[in-house]
Amino acid sequence: MPRRPLNVAALALILALTGCGLRPIYSNGARGEAAQSLAAVQVEPVEGKAGWLLGNAIKDRLAAVGQASPRYSLRIRLDDHIEGLGVRADDSVTRERRTLRARFQLVDMSNDKTLIDETTAWDAGIDVASSEYATVAAENSALERLTQIVADRILARVAVATRQ
Repeated sequence: MPRRPLNVAALALILALTGCGLRPIYSNGARGEAAQSLAAVQVEPVEGKAGWLLGNAIKDRLAAVGQASPRYSLRIRLDDHIEGLGVRADDSVTRERRTLRARFQLVDMSNDKTLIDETTAWDAGIDVASSEYATVAAENSALERLTQIVADRILARVAVATRQ
């Protein structure tokens, strides 16, 4: 018997949410508003290794939603920074933090109006190993992960802005 009030409460909550105007941003898949507007985004080249990785990550995600004639231009400037955190008594670093900050602008190419001018960032911790090769490999791996995360954050914001 105690399950019936729980089921009724859950049903009431679901019905209340349908009337609030909340709509999933990626509804209707490739035919949805977000996918169609993302398909019209052209990514400007981004400088450096981190820029190349980020640009490819964004282009891969955009290719998944299809292609349309470019309406928007996405311009990105990156700041990739590594700083030492943990320091031993002999002044050797034991831990690093790599931060990837991206300032991105979405420009409507028809009227050259800037729709978005924002910054997003993410960081990753890196253990500094006794082997310099292992440390460099960890730094590169961290950069690859960071570009994936930053690409997702940029495209989520672009999808919201182009949908409005």
